[in-house]
Amino acid sequence: MQHLSSARAACILGDMKIDEIPLPSGSLIAPFAKKEAHYTDCFETPVSMPVILEAFIRAFYTQPLFKAERLVLRIAARQPSSDAEAHALAAGQSDRFAVWGVEGRTDRELLMADRSGRTMSWLMADAGHLRFGSIVVPERTKSGRLTLGPVFHSLLSAHKVYSRALLSGAARRVQMD
Repeated sequence: MQHLSSARAACILGDMKIDEIPLPSGSLIAPFAKKEAHYTDCFETPVSMPVILEAFIRAFYTQPLFKAERLVLRIAARQPSSDAEAHALAAGQSDRFAVWGVEGRTDRELLMADRSGRTMSWLMADAGHLRFGSIVVPERTKSGRLTLGPVFHSLLSAHKVYSRALLSGAARRVQMD
């Protein structure tokens, strides 16, 4: 279930426009929107020059904001990661990075799942745009109902702000290289 009206939801971070858009049809993330009780989102920002996926992955996972997340994962999940590992992932030389493993990859997209299988991250470098999306997989309650849970719902607004900030940081970084 995708939580987005048909109109684009936009946010300006500094001078960078970040839109929340419908999932691109045919993308690696698109099938998850059709799955019962799954959460999906997609954020997009225009870029002034063509960007290859490798550069986007490298910029995304080595930006300062994401390095803070990596620090939390090193401490809380005992899962260290390095810029060198991010570069290996970007170059297609590794299918693992911190708590994530590659679920799918094309020349324009990367889909990563965390080791629990409950959350996934998606990156896409398309002509003139960079996109970042998330998937949250529901759990089954004792009664058999699928739910994302109260923690997810309480953190959704923060997740959207963080997602926009991550995409903005990666876009700035990739355009400076």
